[in-house]
Amino acid sequence: MNKILLIDGNSILNRAFYGLPDLTTKDGRHTGAILGFINIMNKVLGETSATHIIVTFDLKAKTFRHEMYSEYKGTRKPMPDDLREQRAVIEDVLRSMNITIVTCEGYEADDVIGTLSRKADREGFLVTILSGDRDLLQLATDKIMIKLPKTAGGKTVIYDYYADQVKEQYGVDPITFIDLKGLMGDTSDNIPGVPGVGEKTAQKYLLEYI
Repeated sequence: MNKILLIDGNSILNRAFYGLPDLTTKDGRHTGAILGFINIMNKVLGETSATHIIVTFDLKAKTFRHEMYSEYKGTRKPMPDDLREQRAVIEDVLRSMNITIVTCEGYEADDVIGTLSRKADREGFLVTILSGDRDLLQLATDKIMIKLPKTAGGKTVIYDYYADQVKEQYGVDPITFIDLKGLMGDTSDNIPGVPGVGEKTAQKYLLEYI
């Protein structure tokens, strides 16, 4: 059976960058994030036996969310120079491995993953999504699995989420998880949410009124 692995490139590269020491080559080029990315990717490839793989990346251009809310991601710091250097290299590495890279102007990498995951599912693929962004849990179904790397005890542990696991941990199904994030907001994306409403309160409201 065809199995596809969809990787949120920016998310995994960032996780690798901040999770590993600042490794460099003899001539001073930074390589830690590249090594971490490849290690995580190979680990998940081994676990899933994927027959197809696509990596998506964000572009520098603003997206439709910036048009809707000008302060979207307004508190984000610029990408560090040594990470930007590795971003360019990882794309070359992936292409040398004959791995497809997909980007789309006006959209983020996870938007592309959402579209590709649904399309692949309709075409009969078993779909695995690899991302460090909890937002992608909204895509989980009984056939689409989200692999979410987390750092525990200095090691990267990857947690698997189908729809049942999302509901078990967050108390709501993946579609309602969208409302959960909307109510509680997201400081990393500079989305305010409802004042005074955190995760537990948002869960309570959703379970009571939906």
